[in-house]
Amino acid sequence: MTAPQKDLWDKISNFRLDDPDASFTFSARLARENGWTKEYTNRVIEEYRKFIFLCCVSKSSVTPSDPVDQAWHLHLTYTKSYWIDFCKNTLQREIHHNPTKGGNSERKKFNNNYTELHTIYKDMFGNNPPLDIWQDNKTRFTKINFRRVSMDNYWLIKKPPLLKLKLIQLCLLGIVVAISIQASGGAGVGIVMLIGFLIALYSAIKNDGNDKGNSNGGSSGCSTWDNFDSGCSSHGGSGCGSGCSGFSGCGGCGGD
Repeated sequence: MTAPQKDLWDKISNFRLDDPDASFTFSARLARENGWTKEYTNRVIEEYRKFIFLCCVSKSSVTPSDPVDQAWHLHLTYTKSYWIDFCKNTLQREIHHNPTKGGNSERKKFNNNYTELHTIYKDMFGNNPPLDIWQDNKTRFTKINFRRVSMDNYWLIKKPPLLKLKLIQLCLLGIVVAISIQASGGAGVGIVMLIGFLIALYSAIKNDGNDKGNSNGGSSGCSTWDNFDSGCSSHGGSGCGSGCSGFSGCGGCGGD
């Protein structure tokens, strides 16, 4: 790091996200909303700080991991802390959150941005980002089917892997086929059922592959503007793009 970069990193590192007077702090809320341990939550917050630092110093676009993005999302809801205390007074620039617009071009862009971030991260911090927070590209852009769920109303049960699920179905099919053959006195019914199941199995695997390739709506990046200007207070406008780019001046205030 250069001296100015080190100074910026020190400011980001020392920025307080938890209000000492709050009975329900930022980190506690982040942990509860994501079902994380306190230790893992604190590590994610540290990686969020590093991501924001990279947004400020990188000349190329960068994209956060999903855990880091969750920390960013929550911080954005603390509007005074984020826009005034953090962006204006600490970073002295605006860091805008720009979700993907969807489509193949956006998918490729965010995938490239995420790859680039890993390189920049190692250059700045001297080590690779932790894999349990910065997932590989495939996981980052396919495991994105998230919902907001009330734990008071629903139980969450982890799905078995697709292969294991299909093996269970095949075992059940074998039982059904054996019973059908015994009951009918012939193999005709069993063969028809087997063909039908194989068609359904092929369709399910194909659809599962298509779903994994769809990353629309699961990516976001940041845009930076050096300096605050009174004309940017609405954070509206359009056309500033996604990813993290170092533009000087206010230049239109890209949408959140």
